[in-house]
Amino acid sequence: MTAEHPALATGAFPENLLAGQRFAVLGLGANGRASAAALLAMGAEVVAWDDSLEEGEAQGRSEKAAQALPAHPHLRVAPLAEGELAGCGALIMSPGIPHHLPAPHKTALLARKLGVPLLSDAEMLYRAVRAAGSKARFVAVTGTNGKSTTTALAAHLLAEGGLPVAAGGNLGPAALALPLLPDKGVYVIEMSSYMLERLESFKADVAIMLNLTPDHLDRHGDMAGYEAAKFHVVDNMDRTGLVLAGENAPEAPWVARLAERLGQEGQPPRFLSAPTLHPPLPGEAPMLPGLHNAQNIWAAQQAAGFLGVKPQDQAKGVRGFTGLAHRLKLIKDFVGEGPHGPANVRFVDDSKGTNAEATAHALKAFPRVMWIAGGMAKAGGIEALLPLMGHVGHAFLIGRDAPLFAQTLEKAGVPHTQCGTLERAVPLATAQALAEGGGVVLLSPATASFDQFRSYVHRGERFGQIVGETTARQQGRNKPHQSTAKGGGR
Repeated sequence: MTAEHPALATGAFPENLLAGQRFAVLGLGANGRASAAALLAMGAEVVAWDDSLEEGEAQGRSEKAAQALPAHPHLRVAPLAEGELAGCGALIMSPGIPHHLPAPHKTALLARKLGVPLLSDAEMLYRAVRAAGSKARFVAVTGTNGKSTTTALAAHLLAEGGLPVAAGGNLGPAALALPLLPDKGVYVIEMSSYMLERLESFKADVAIMLNLTPDHLDRHGDMAGYEAAKFHVVDNMDRTGLVLAGENAPEAPWVARLAERLGQEGQPPRFLSAPTLHPPLPGEAPMLPGLHNAQNIWAAQQAAGFLGVKPQDQAKGVRGFTGLAHRLKLIKDFVGEGPHGPANVRFVDDSKGTNAEATAHALKAFPRVMWIAGGMAKAGGIEALLPLMGHVGHAFLIGRDAPLFAQTLEKAGVPHTQCGTLERAVPLATAQALAEGGGVVLLSPATASFDQFRSYVHRGERFGQIVGETTARQQGRNKPHQSTAKGGGR
């Protein structure tokens, strides 16, 4: 195989793999740029466009295009009119561009008229890997919450088992930016519902469906449409594969519907749904607290075991997993001065908790927290979290919808303070935790971030900066005691 396909030894796809083929790329964000660059590197001709290039004069458009994509002899940056789209092997649209609901993009309609397939970059990666002669296996991970952690953990366990691994997709990097793996290699691809709708020949060896709660309904119409999109993760699978459901049927009706769908196949894959799970012990998974992480661990270990990783390597991998940034990650373990001596405060960044469902998992992970929440609320706000308010010692509210959250918490009798900003919330939450003799300061906003931050990543990074500043001030006040505590505590 190596002699026939020398690219397999280098991790690079053959430069002529797609020679003579032409593809269209719509959307030149990170995903679109990576797709265009990868297709060009494989010898394809690419015509690419981004709607933002329509703004301004011709010279300005050309400058924007040059910034988006470096010049290449096989690249044309131009509006995707009929003449450009005709004859293309596929249209690769950035996941955020709709092809159906709430209203299809005009280019998607034109592609449909011309018979040009709308494909995701994950589909294109699968085709390229097979065209290059590699039998590398694919793990596809989807669900409403937990996808990124499970993707990263599964990749970590596979690497711990000595397998060549490449992970990406919705998590990043883009699927088409991943290298070519040899036959024993494994791709672990996080797949959003948008990506799954644009598959054709993709066949997972392991498909993981973690959970299903309302999300992206503007793109899918209703829960039935959302579920149908997610179920594409098992398309083309046969008895050689494994399907994992992160929940079980009595509590999650979608699991039974997925099993029923698989049962209609002539040679269905093996199907496992999660047993009753318990939060991992700190020594088993120090960076993966909470019941929801037990689900992620179970799915990742089942996938790794199916692909040949030994149980002892799985356990070692789980213990050594450092977690993903902004996803229930411990960022600082601090000892400050409490009312009766040293007080331990742990700061946890769950900025990725952008909806109530995600924040519910975070609250369940700890007996009691100083909770920092708020921003641009999703539909329903935090009403769904009221049964979990026993975990909240005090809430510190930030962002646009802090007053709305305050009303909800007031009715429930939950102590809270409207802080407005992280800069005010973090010191107040820290002081409260120290006053109580220690505890957890949890940022899990249950909201979008765009009222005050560029993204949830920016929000999480700023949280970390303020935590550093706040604890440094505390250490300055308590320097003599801190020195003694450090010497005795380590």
